[in-house]
Amino acid sequence: MYHRSDLAVLSGATVLVTGGAGLVGSRITAQLRTLGARPVSLCTMNAYPDHVYADLFGVHASTPDVVLGDVRDAALVRELVGKADYVIHAAALADVAACTRQPLAAIDTNVAGTQTVLDAVAATDRVRRMVFVSSASVYGDGNPEETDSPDLLTMRQLMETVHGRIPPQFHEFTRMRPKSVYGNTKVWGEGQTALVLGQVGTSYAIVRYFSVYGEPQTIKPHSHSWVVAWFAARAHLGLPLHLNGGGRQVRDLVHVDDIAEGTLRALISPRAHTEIVNIGTGVPTTVRKVAELVQGHYPHTVFLDTPMPAGDPLGGYAAIRKMENVLGWKPKVSVAEGVDRYVDWLRSTPAAADWLRQATAV
Repeated sequence: MYHRSDLAVLSGATVLVTGGAGLVGSRITAQLRTLGARPVSLCTMNAYPDHVYADLFGVHASTPDVVLGDVRDAALVRELVGKADYVIHAAALADVAACTRQPLAAIDTNVAGTQTVLDAVAATDRVRRMVFVSSASVYGDGNPEETDSPDLLTMRQLMETVHGRIPPQFHEFTRMRPKSVYGNTKVWGEGQTALVLGQVGTSYAIVRYFSVYGEPQTIKPHSHSWVVAWFAARAHLGLPLHLNGGGRQVRDLVHVDDIAEGTLRALISPRAHTEIVNIGTGVPTTVRKVAELVQGHYPHTVFLDTPMPAGDPLGGYAAIRKMENVLGWKPKVSVAEGVDRYVDWLRSTPAAADWLRQATAV
């Protein structure tokens, strides 16, 4: 196994993080600073109100290493990439519901923007490795015709007994069958990364994030993603929890601290060269289970079954053997611990639920 000290090779390195002001990007840049690296964040900073970036994510537009800009700005991207030792491309329209509502915007940012970054990386020999941030959404609901391996049967049969459905385990070789516009853009991004950077011999790695959560994640209007944040905020305000489709969807919930560390390990691990790696826990958790964990903190919370929104997959969980072998690492924060941490943070940061509080007061 690797140890934390192995990330010390990043000390002194300049790392361009597109989307570096968001939840994941800001946590990656914070870890990079701790390691003695110089992160440069490229972000539009228009996905949230200004106070979210400053007060919750700790990102200030006036900071020298924060560049306000768009990944589709070819000249700006070329300039920043030309000064970087490593690149993490995390910028995207990442809200599944928003991508469904605005497919052209998703294509513009997630496809055209990714091509701009790839062109810039391919044009320089300075970048040691680029990590493309993909998503478990590429798997959709999995492949029903695939045969279960014997070591999965006990867990799957238990889940089937409890929840009426056997959740698929997603391996990196599992056929991609996205159910959303967002997932489609990530499939394209993976293939294009391999094509463009493979042709010029630039090292790359592709990481498929499973369901990211954790403080200081905050909810946004018209989104059904981010189940821990949504449930905790609603319960905190005494509102019922909406279980879309009865809450039988399965998610592999990965705390943002682990997501950030896994991404950095993909950036420097020799074995991650040209590899696709899941970043997950290997633990299937139903949406209803998340609701029950939140209800444990707010005992008077009630559940309401609601319809399944478009593009919301029934989901599955990560196969993590390759992650453990390639990165020499696995996530540390359990779902129960992560929910506890989020609720504690929300209670100490009540302003995080202000938008929902105002919306439900009218």
